[in-house]
Amino acid sequence: MRNFEAPGRSMVVARNGMAATSHPLATLVAINTLEAGGNAMDAAIAACAVQCVVEPGSTGVGGDCFALYSQGGVDDIVAYNGAGWAPAAASIDTLQKLGVNAIERDSAHAVTVPGAVHAWTTLHRDHGRRSLGEVLAPAIRYADQGYAVAPRTALDWSNEAQLLRRDPNARAAMLVDGNAPLPGTTHRQPLLANTLRAIAEGGRDAFYRGDIAADIVGHLQRHGGLHTLDDFADYHGDYVTPIRSTFQGYEIVECPPSGQGIIALMLLKILQKFDAKGDPLDVDRIHREIEATRLAYSVRDAFLGDPQGGKPDVDWLLSDELADRLRDQIDLDGALTDLPAFATAEHKDTVYITVVDRDRNCASFINSLFHPFGSGLMAPKSGVLMHNRGQSFSLEKGHPNAIGPHKRPMHTIIPGMVTKGGRVQMSFGVMGGHYQAMGHAHFLSKVLHYGMDMQSAIQLPRIFPRPGTHTVEFEETMPVEVRAELTRRGFTLARPNSPIGGAQAIWVDWENGTLLGASDHRKDGCALGY
Repeated sequence: MRNFEAPGRSMVVARNGMAATSHPLATLVAINTLEAGGNAMDAAIAACAVQCVVEPGSTGVGGDCFALYSQGGVDDIVAYNGAGWAPAAASIDTLQKLGVNAIERDSAHAVTVPGAVHAWTTLHRDHGRRSLGEVLAPAIRYADQGYAVAPRTALDWSNEAQLLRRDPNARAAMLVDGNAPLPGTTHRQPLLANTLRAIAEGGRDAFYRGDIAADIVGHLQRHGGLHTLDDFADYHGDYVTPIRSTFQGYEIVECPPSGQGIIALMLLKILQKFDAKGDPLDVDRIHREIEATRLAYSVRDAFLGDPQGGKPDVDWLLSDELADRLRDQIDLDGALTDLPAFATAEHKDTVYITVVDRDRNCASFINSLFHPFGSGLMAPKSGVLMHNRGQSFSLEKGHPNAIGPHKRPMHTIIPGMVTKGGRVQMSFGVMGGHYQAMGHAHFLSKVLHYGMDMQSAIQLPRIFPRPGTHTVEFEETMPVEVRAELTRRGFTLARPNSPIGGAQAIWVDWENGTLLGASDHRKDGCALGY
């Protein structure tokens, strides 16, 4: 039971259906979709499309998408990898000949073919119930008629105004007199509305063939990109087999590489043998979580990439042997100083959506632009803002994550599910780029190991070691005495540029026939049920 005198939120409880997103309009649209007869997949796609309009820094049709889906709540879970691929002409040698020694954020080389629209249309075709036009109608309406800018969205927008000023199309569409819109102001995206209408009417091909693809490819080529119309026309995402591991009597389900879900499972294996007693913010516990994350992420950056370049050894990565070896390196007397360092791009912005419907279909859905507002490059006629996911490619020859023709970069976005007894127990996700794998492990350990309710676990102060560095970011709500002791033990603490991550979760109470939802206070959104 939460302390009702302390700041915070109660969990949302309902019987029929529930949605949790990082924006209130998206959550409302998801619930309206369920009440109109749609299922969890319809509602998740509808909510995601709305967020591509009303939370444009976090996600967009020019981004990528991953999903887990359970029909009827059974643990035979479908996973979908909607990561975009690099142009067929992309290679380390080609980029070096062009004088490219690093993939910059606002470079066309940072843009892979967006996978989101292919994911939406494929998942809708295979699992949706309403028409695609009905599903996308709310997003089209908000883009055409306008929406009020929410506070956290406005903060993220203002931080990226300089990026958006660089591209004349992005400046015209996303800024007001050269500045980000303020909270409570109305913003419209009529060009994006037309693109969404085209997708609603023509499906996948409306985006990857014809005028929209030509608009995007032309803009990227004018900025030096290697993209062709064939790269778009040939693009496809893939259904993939989820990976699983046990934790505290539950089975944790994640998407396989090229995503970092396997690192969340690795972290849970490391933390499993540590006691979960007393205060979850005990400094020893925080110390262990920091070090486990630093070690696991060093493994991630060395071994993960597109499986087409050589599949990682999943059995070894999730082995007790490796978990024990990493766990044994953690020393409470001081911070580890001998960690492998890898050059990685900073992964920042995403939206996560979870929906459970009356039939207990469960959707765990995540869509991302990578950095806030992605590359900042916007196609002039379609209003599509392009992500910069290709920035996470390695330019080291032979690396599993090296850029190559139609390769997909290592991805940070990871939807999650928890099962027990053959049924889905929880659908959840954590936003925040790099933080997501640690966020999954941190959240699950607090709920399943410490026995906290989902909302209380989400509201705990967060800490995150920046991969490849000795710097640990901390939220200001982390107790002062914990920070002081971590500093004494040799960690370098720093404040993040913004609150760390965001989370949503829905718990299925099969015994009582109810749903419990939680949503992160760090974002504008909420959980709602009916």
